[in-house]
Amino acid sequence: MREICQSVETIFQLLLDELKKSTRASEQNCQDVAGRLAAEVNRICTESQRIQASGDIEGSAQSLAQHRLQQCLHYYNLGSGPGRVELHSTLSAIVYRYITPPQVQSSYQARVELIKDFLQGFYLEALKAFRRETQLPPTYSPRSRLELAEYMAFVERFGKRRIPLPRNRSQQLIILRAQTFSQQQPKETSVDMEQAADGGASDSDQTWNDTSVHSVREAMAGQGSAAIRPLGDESESLRQNVVDELVAYLKERNQQDCADYFVLRLQDLPTNEIESLLGITPRQRDYLQQRFKYHLLRFAMSHRWELVHQWLEADLDRNLGLLPSQWQAFGEQIGPEGQRLLKLKQQGLSESAIAQSLGSTVAQVQKRWFKLLELAWELRNRSDSGEGASSDE
Repeated sequence: MREICQSVETIFQLLLDELKKSTRASEQNCQDVAGRLAAEVNRICTESQRIQASGDIEGSAQSLAQHRLQQCLHYYNLGSGPGRVELHSTLSAIVYRYITPPQVQSSYQARVELIKDFLQGFYLEALKAFRRETQLPPTYSPRSRLELAEYMAFVERFGKRRIPLPRNRSQQLIILRAQTFSQQQPKETSVDMEQAADGGASDSDQTWNDTSVHSVREAMAGQGSAAIRPLGDESESLRQNVVDELVAYLKERNQQDCADYFVLRLQDLPTNEIESLLGITPRQRDYLQQRFKYHLLRFAMSHRWELVHQWLEADLDRNLGLLPSQWQAFGEQIGPEGQRLLKLKQQGLSESAIAQSLGSTVAQVQKRWFKLLELAWELRNRSDSGEGASSDE
């Protein structure tokens, strides 16, 4: 017969006291959340063979309760908006490589859109699991800040649950869901991705050196070629402005770890030294690289694309930095709709004016322009990588 963990009432009171002290939630709200967390702790301690065999069920219960409490308070302190961003970034980094396998060629933006679609469905699945496991009615939805924090903490844990697989293997639930969603791999090979999930070092610098990031990376680090790194005081001032604004951009979005990673990368430190300075594992660094890439591209091709392209001497006045032959190929690839958007951009119209002219929304205009800039960068970098780039560009 399994031994029941420390009194549920004792755990409940510990959680209740901490929630009342650390939040502004109502008494009833704190009681409800504390009760659900205490029940979960009791269930885990009762059902876990490892905890039952440990000989210290009381200590395990206290540690588990504190862990659940800190997760909940973490999202509570972030608040609704930043908390959602944090959760989305965390889960996106985990599933990034599994939505579209490395051997399949696809644009970064296409993968981001797939991840958004996947996570919408996953959030709904997690909400149903949360209702089921906490014995809440099917109509329950988190309303207060504390309830939302409790739910977001549960979603993160739910996604990271280890699911047992054949041959004594296991995998995180969200990765298995992502592999099924992508439908890119045979089911019998899905568990072979576990090694990659554990953070292999073979592709440790892949994200930082991806084609879509290559120009910004080289120029920011002071290593770019003359074709993409203008010289002189004006260029250095622009470079510093880009660096400062990118760091501010990351901090505004509560991505301090990405900002720290970026600063260290500018110093061209080896990967293992960066991991040591940041106090992270190779796997955590891999996730951080993916998250940093996402924000870097949003900054460089959406948020402040004019500043970045001016600094790289690749603005609209210079045909986005493309050679005449590349510019012609670019026009052919974007088609009539893209050419019309490009012409309106060259006229200096605002996004709202362009949207009205095209009969689109501002968001649709931004998305299309992002794709055009991404294509231009790919064409430029193709030349920079050895396909006949000219020094008098």
